Amino acid sequence: MTDVIAGVEIPDSPVARAATELVREAADDLLFHHSRRVYLLGSLKGRYRGLEADPDLLYVGAMFHDLGLTEKYRTTNRRFEIDGAETARTFLLDHGYSEADARQVWYAIALHTTPGVPEHLAPEIGLVTLGVEADVLGLDLDQITPEQIAEVTAAHPRPDFKNRILNAFYQGMKDRPDTTFGTMNDDVIAHFDPSFRRADFAGIILGSAWPE
Repeated sequence: MTDVIAGVEIPDSPVARAATELVREAADDLLFHHSRRVYLLGSLKGRYRGLEADPDLLYVGAMFHDLGLTEKYRTTNRRFEIDGAETARTFLLDHGYSEADARQVWYAIALHTTPGVPEHLAPEIGLVTLGVEADVLGLDLDQITPEQIAEVTAAHPRPDFKNRILNAFYQGMKDRPDTTFGTMNDDVIAHFDPSFRRADFAGIILGSAWPE
């Protein structure tokens, strides 16, 4: 039986079921419920804006977007977004998707912490970011009705979410703080680690090997 939450169908295709199983095995309840809300809220904001995405591709993008924070899929030498993007690309190729489709989801995950860019790309890319912005930052919640929000959060609760997601970000990135340069993620490292010193873009330019 198809699961419908706030009028949004959760995909029940083989690839969607496999994606759910993979995330359930790798992530805790915090990241699982967050990822499902990203799919639901992104879909609802897409409806408000007249955007339509392939539901399976959007679902994989939403469900895999934070896999790079998990112990199973994170690395120590690259951005966590890339870890999740690479995992999703391989997953989709293994399930018979084209390189083009897999690359769209790669971009959706790789760019979900790069504001101002995904919204200008394909809906499968932009709606992941719109869902993340809604759930983590509370942006544009007026595009979703209070009844829809209540139904989404009843199905996928968010107890103490603000503090717990910040801690999850930190735990997933604390071993690779240099990878946060140029992103909002360095705010998370600085929030938890008073000894952290951000790289300074202007200083890098002025201190480069060029004489002028």
